[in-house]
Amino acid sequence: MTPTTYWLEHAWLDTHVEPGVVVETGDGRITAVRTGVEAPPPGAEILRGLTLPGLANAHSHAFHRALRGTVQVGSGTFWTWREVMYATAAQLTPDSYHELARAVYAEMALAGITCVGEFHYLHHAPGGGRYADPNAMGEALIAAAGEAGIRITLLDTAYLSSGFGEPPNRQQLRFSDGDAQGWAERAAQLKEGRAHARIGAAVHSVRAVPADQLRTVAQWAQDREAPLHVHLSEQTAENDACLAAHGCTPTRLLADHGVLGPRTTAVHATHLTGEDIRLLGGSGTGVCMCPTTERDLADGIGPATTVQEAGSPLSLGSDSHAVIDLFEEARAMELDERLRTRTRGHWTAAALLRAASADGHRALGWDDAGALRTGALADFTTIALDSVRTAGPLPRLGAETAVFAATNADVRHTVVGGRQVVRDGAHTLVPDVPAALAAAIDDLRA
Repeated sequence: MTPTTYWLEHAWLDTHVEPGVVVETGDGRITAVRTGVEAPPPGAEILRGLTLPGLANAHSHAFHRALRGTVQVGSGTFWTWREVMYATAAQLTPDSYHELARAVYAEMALAGITCVGEFHYLHHAPGGGRYADPNAMGEALIAAAGEAGIRITLLDTAYLSSGFGEPPNRQQLRFSDGDAQGWAERAAQLKEGRAHARIGAAVHSVRAVPADQLRTVAQWAQDREAPLHVHLSEQTAENDACLAAHGCTPTRLLADHGVLGPRTTAVHATHLTGEDIRLLGGSGTGVCMCPTTERDLADGIGPATTVQEAGSPLSLGSDSHAVIDLFEEARAMELDERLRTRTRGHWTAAALLRAASADGHRALGWDDAGALRTGALADFTTIALDSVRTAGPLPRLGAETAVFAATNADVRHTVVGGRQVVRDGAHTLVPDVPAALAAAIDDLRA
């Protein structure tokens, strides 16, 4: 890739904002960072505003984007929402999923997201039939991310049952590989070694993977030193059912079967006991919070401060894509905690930015991303400091402005691997992202 020099009007360098920063890139990485450069060097790409490390969306279900605006009609619960989700999932083919995901990932790039963790369980044809390529759906997602210009960790998900001791229902047949060994054999066929993609694993939930098969999934990830994610205690009904089936909480069940650990991320972790929190923190298991989805589905507010204090690093995800805005996810985590505790200031803006960038990348297996420093992947995003939301604060307060004022609409530039994927608010690879989204979603309604 051609070396490119960027001049950043202002840049967030882990702890503070620096004006006039030059970032040199080559072979997809940052090769030099120079501060105190008041004017752009000749030939440099000029990024005006505040440049941040690229954002990592640590939890995504790309096809849920088709539900936006539909599942918000009327009332209902998580479980009624799930029925609408199943109906949408039933319409997808490898081709239509590719078109939808490409548009969704382009929307993410426009929001400053440079890497996505795709929690992927839509493996087979409706009714459970097999495609000629058993990973056709996963390959469609990987290709879509590449065409949208962002990185992906495909978290290939084991989803084997509808509940404790229950076979998959009719809608879930296309999710299932029969058993964990079947899942492992199929997942092992996914291609490794692509520059923009990495392969991880996921346990959908303790409801969806029998307890005696959890270790198979965990071992698969451990053997490959790959990230392992799991939906955990999103609903109190899951906790109650686990207690009835196994006499313990979902967290204890995962701990007893080797799932927890520093390469594991628990998603949601909304309804935890004190022991659960100690198990997660003591094992170094990360926690991915998805506040906009958790509030959209009325799930509750998870104990994010407590799990972090116990030793769990935090990341953020947009999950069901009620909105795709990592600034809103970061802001919501703090503001939800303020509502819960009636006190302010649980995280600094810098800590919230780390959750949205460096810690999210680590949760997805990209330890070399999420910072503007020499040797890191050349992934970064620039927000405007002159919009109606961000105008006014001093540039040195850029972290606070980004977290507490900016939205995805303020993203002006996104660079991935040294290549400008978003320039002046327009996607360079997908010319009309709204039209692409509308067309892909309309096709599912036909």
